Amino acid sequence: MANAKLLYDRRRRRTRYRLRKLSGGRPRLSVFRSNKHIYAQVIDDGKGVTLAAASSVDTELKGSVDNGGVSEAAEKVGALVAKRAMAAGVSTVIFDRGGYRYHGRVKALADAAREAGLTF
Repeated sequence: MANAKLLYDRRRRRTRYRLRKLSGGRPRLSVFRSNKHIYAQVIDDGKGVTLAAASSVDTELKGSVDNGGVSEAAEKVGALVAKRAMAAGVSTVIFDRGGYRYHGRVKALADAAREAGLTF
């Protein structure tokens, strides 16, 4: 039986492969989720550059987020990464959920980014 890390890596590779085919040159909003925190980046894969990033350990969110492993923190991170992406001139992205299910914190981050103005 394959272990959880191997299965996660397989799902992540499969997702990134599909996104590469569908992206059409758009930057990708990548999500990483740990037990304690959540991280999001807007990445231009053509240039290999991170355009915007936010996380639950960010200094702007330190006072307002008690626990980075909850959906409320993910909503704030989603809004912050969308604000920073819009400031960098990015309004349309493709969402990269990685190997995670589109549920819970990942969904909360995506919904908050949409509400803050990102299109995907």
